Amino acid sequence: MSGTPVHGTWEPEPAARWEDAFLSGNGHHGALVFGDPDADRVIVTHHTLVRPDRDDGRRRPPALAAALPALQDRLLAGDTAAAEDFTDGRPLQWVRPFHPAFQLRLNRPPEGDTHDTHDARAPYRRAVDFTTGETTATRAGWTSRVFVSRADDVIVQHVTAPHLTLDLSLDPGLPGAPAGLRIGHGAVLTPEGALLTLRARYPGSDLAYTGVTLAAVTGGTVKLVPPGVLVEGATEVLLLTRVHRHTGELDTVAESRALRDLLAAPHPAPYDDLLARHLARHRTAYDRVTLDLAADPAERALPGSALLAGAGGPALLERLFAAGRYHLLSASGLLPPRLTGLWTGDWNTAWSGAFTTNANLNLQTASAAAAALPEVTEAHAALVHRQLPDWRDNAREIFGARGAVAPSHTDGESGHTYHFSREYPLHLWTAGADWLLKPLLDHDETRGTRDPRTTAALAEVALFYEDFLQRTDDDGHLVVVPSYSPENRPGNASWGTLNAAMDLSAARHALRTAADHHPEHAERWRALAERLPAHRVNADGALAEWAWPGLADTYDHRHLSHLYGVWPLEEINPYDTPDLAEAARRALALRGAENDSAHGHLHHALVAARLRDGAGVAHALDRVLGGDYFHASLMSAHYPHRDVYNADAAHALPAVLVEMLVQSTPGRLVLLPALPASCPQGELRGVRTRFGASLDLTWTADGRASARLRPERTHRIELRTPSGAEPLDLAAGEDRVISVKAR
Repeated sequence: MSGTPVHGTWEPEPAARWEDAFLSGNGHHGALVFGDPDADRVIVTHHTLVRPDRDDGRRRPPALAAALPALQDRLLAGDTAAAEDFTDGRPLQWVRPFHPAFQLRLNRPPEGDTHDTHDARAPYRRAVDFTTGETTATRAGWTSRVFVSRADDVIVQHVTAPHLTLDLSLDPGLPGAPAGLRIGHGAVLTPEGALLTLRARYPGSDLAYTGVTLAAVTGGTVKLVPPGVLVEGATEVLLLTRVHRHTGELDTVAESRALRDLLAAPHPAPYDDLLARHLARHRTAYDRVTLDLAADPAERALPGSALLAGAGGPALLERLFAAGRYHLLSASGLLPPRLTGLWTGDWNTAWSGAFTTNANLNLQTASAAAAALPEVTEAHAALVHRQLPDWRDNAREIFGARGAVAPSHTDGESGHTYHFSREYPLHLWTAGADWLLKPLLDHDETRGTRDPRTTAALAEVALFYEDFLQRTDDDGHLVVVPSYSPENRPGNASWGTLNAAMDLSAARHALRTAADHHPEHAERWRALAERLPAHRVNADGALAEWAWPGLADTYDHRHLSHLYGVWPLEEINPYDTPDLAEAARRALALRGAENDSAHGHLHHALVAARLRDGAGVAHALDRVLGGDYFHASLMSAHYPHRDVYNADAAHALPAVLVEMLVQSTPGRLVLLPALPASCPQGELRGVRTRFGASLDLTWTADGRASARLRPERTHRIELRTPSGAEPLDLAAGEDRVISVKAR
């Protein structure tokens, strides 16, 4: 390899837009750092910050169970529009929107106003170090460093300069902030320097959030200048910030005491102490997996914006892989990443900044198991298990069934299904629980142990299918009715219909997996799975999106829901089901990009990798890398030309790069299934497999490759390489080196 990849990015100018601000986070708090020496801003976010409203009972699943049999009768009788009036009449209702808290402002007066001299013409650099989570900005003698501690759950900013003078305040004035937001400021002097508070109470609600910043000032003086303070002649300022969402009033005295306790260590450098505690958790997680594509060192040294403006290539892929893992880890803790990760600078977040579970969340977290980020899966599990009671309500109210049905959209608080409409009948979608549990199963397989919470949830999904799958076709096969393929419709029918391929795959997988985990019910649940119909291949030779005869495919659509059996499941693959895999490959080739949503391109790449289609992976990557989807922060957008801040591409891209190099199941290892020509050599280290081994893979431009496996379990697996298949015996604790041909 040509040297160590750069685990970070940098820019030669401060961020002018919040979308370009460098990011830090610990899965609870987030920080967007602008790095402007004269008017620095740090936007503070927190996963709990979703805007409440007056809950008038509409945020409950619709009570439609009594009308379900009639709907099923009509759909089975050929009424293709029957599901359009299967509703309680409510308008489309978005989940509660995610929003920022406030911005921490550090304004330095113009040169000449004070003794704090600074040369605006001096060289400037801002950077983020992915290995530490620390952002830095420097110019002349001024330096600002920011990170969000995984150990102490606090945003830490350290500013140094000779004769440092600045105005410090907490500013709630961010785009889209509601006019009725009731703001209360507080500022008091303390022995360390000052304590600033900002309380914001939501309009028409008893909920509020409060930010608290403790400023520890070395040298100089501190004066109260409402709503903040003026620091004059200091040598350094250390800021500790937290935000809490609450009812009533926050005990700011207790919170200030907690922040002060973080400075109580005897070491003379509290910033370094705080960073060291954080690194024990952050760096340990980040360093587990690395990707080196032997990029040109000169290209590796370029700013991120320059790499993005170029022709792509290995240096850009290396950096986006590293940035994707960093941002995914940083956004995951209390909850997994939202549509915007953990960050936004605007109250008007697109699609409410929610968790969209019919594609986006699952794509973003796709690398968690293989790329050794159990922290991400644990955050995902927290969302699932916290919301299971609401999933039970969905099953009972909409379908009259036991068990659990997951929603397509959630704000992280409620798991009720209430976001649906005629054109998006998301309340008809029954596959969500299976997809949301799949990452938890993959996680358990890498560890070799079963989480009893996941085992219990699988039983609830199987119970739902027991009650729901009651109708049959003329051949005696069960029918999924109503059925919905997110977010598409047949060319000759309405959105709510019968036997969507995704629903069939999910039902089969859920029942069989639940049977594997519950031997006492295994015979019953496996028998139910066997009664589901096979997938249908249409007249174009493609896997049909709806297995019901007569339903026409609609190809130009961003979602690839019908290929759920290929990815993330292994129901359809080139080894065990070659005919269906060929039909899936044909379906993928026919699929259009619709509106060029980033998640559609990355989803395409993941499916192509499973089908051993290296050209398809390369084409999808080219669409994203050439479409101007990435901001200078290396966070992505939903549409080309950096339109709509969105984490889908940023977080999903590492999964694509892993899947094109290494794939695994509990009984199979696939090496180099879809290596694109643009990556002729490289090294991927630390990948986790689902048969309990870690793996390092190296491949060279002359077509050779080798893999070192470090198994934790004794096991026989099937090894698949570009040369063919063979059995491979692994012994726990004994490394195994495999040499293969890369092409």
